[in-house]
Amino acid sequence: MADESDPVERGATDSADLYDIATWEQRSWLDRLSIGVYRGVRRLARAIVILLALIILVAQVALTGLAAVSDPVIGAFVLLSVVPAFALAAYIWYADVTTSEPLTLLVGTFLLGVLFAGFAGVLNTLAGAITAIPVVGMALFFYLVVGPVEETVKWLAVRLYAFRSDRFDAVIDGAVYGAMAGLGFATIENAIYITQSIEQVSSVGAQRIATAGQTAAVRLLAGPGHVIYSAFAGYYLGLAKFNRERAGPIVVKGLLIASFIHATYNTLVTYLTDILAYLDVAIGPGAAFLGFVVAYDSLFGYLLYRKIARYRTVYKQVNMGRDVSFASGDTEADSVEGESSERE
Repeated sequence: MADESDPVERGATDSADLYDIATWEQRSWLDRLSIGVYRGVRRLARAIVILLALIILVAQVALTGLAAVSDPVIGAFVLLSVVPAFALAAYIWYADVTTSEPLTLLVGTFLLGVLFAGFAGVLNTLAGAITAIPVVGMALFFYLVVGPVEETVKWLAVRLYAFRSDRFDAVIDGAVYGAMAGLGFATIENAIYITQSIEQVSSVGAQRIATAGQTAAVRLLAGPGHVIYSAFAGYYLGLAKFNRERAGPIVVKGLLIASFIHATYNTLVTYLTDILAYLDVAIGPGAAFLGFVVAYDSLFGYLLYRKIARYRTVYKQVNMGRDVSFASGDTEADSVEGESSERE
């Protein structure tokens, strides 16, 4: 890696005072003021982002019928619709072999995932004209807008809060908080879909409940995907935190992976019926959707599991004082110096 120090700093003796010449540190009142202003601007920027997200959420409650969630029955359907996503996020939390994450950070990240979903809704709506492009419009919309936008706002939910904490002290913590952000996003998204579905039903009573139940059943399958995608992005955010000299490219890599998996899911689901018809596969749309979602989430859930398992293996072996080496693509160590490579 190239030496990033100034030539003066490289050539000077250790005793040379290079303050305000080639190096800098806090000394004067102006230095202290500059640090204070910088920190204040950062805090203000975070507060503005959160305030805007809150305003958007309030608007969603007013305009989309989201207030209907306060109905115990509708609220119960929303909660049921996120059970698989919650279970997956809980497993990722359980798989964290390092120190347990504090509840305040987990809940805070979840709530930011809920709040920041509004940004995605606004941006997706503004860019919706892309779907008018013949043939490829929907695919372009998913790959260029929905995937990148939604994964970025979930990433932001981790970056603005948990990432800054000293308790975010391991790479794998990024996957845990990413999963929580995904769970928050899935929760508010499911709530919007369910409440909008009942708003379209003119009758009351059993028909509304049946409609809410049907929508909740569909959303029940969609939720785990959000957890998986953002757990990938979160893992790479954790990797970036402990590799600051390459933090930018690492973060981008995580977002590209998450966005691609997300957009591919959306695209395949959208064209699933057409694909099956083209292949002359005789299967009902409901069964096809169920089978596809289970297979797709299982595939990428397994890849996420392998990534987490690899970290767990090395963490345990390093803490036993072993030197560990890997072959590319393996989830378990090839060799452990002075020991058998077999896991306990």
